[in-house]
Amino acid sequence: MYDNIQNVATRIVDLREIHELSQEEVAQRSGIPLEEYMAYERGEKSFSFSHLFNIAGTLGVDISDLLTGESPKLKGYVLTRSGKGLAFERRKAYRYQHLAYNFKNKKAEPFIVTVEDDGITSGKTAHSHEGQELDYVLEGHLKIELGGNDVYLGPGDSIYYDSSLPHAMYGIEGDARFIAVVIK
Repeated sequence: MYDNIQNVATRIVDLREIHELSQEEVAQRSGIPLEEYMAYERGEKSFSFSHLFNIAGTLGVDISDLLTGESPKLKGYVLTRSGKGLAFERRKAYRYQHLAYNFKNKKAEPFIVTVEDDGITSGKTAHSHEGQELDYVLEGHLKIELGGNDVYLGPGDSIYYDSSLPHAMYGIEGDARFIAVVIK
């Protein structure tokens, strides 16, 4: 995972320099404290999805550009077989599989997300990003701290929300697996 973090960090630095932006400008436009952003650029800190999503938007690229170093190319449709999405881990308790990473000009970012039950049920750092989000629980139970409220979801439950509201997710009573669709 360290190599992947370093690769993403290098891509961010390169794109920031191409756009002739300072670290302060990217951090401010992305809604990230400067010290945290600088740690991302140095490859010292794993990215939250929200921060990576916001940095990609600030730099005018698709999140896939940062994750893979390649711009999405497919038009018309993209088929993702079971378990074959672009896998990435941004923080210890979260695993993502991007289901359409190679589709050009996406209006939404679809993921299968697994949040581990790590015994923590509150107090994670909440993040936010532009757009809206739909989360649909496939397996397990999910707690979402959303804009100061605790929302509990089980299999078959869904929630649609303004993703500028600070949010943090927890697997409770075991890991939670859900579909997340982030709409730009």
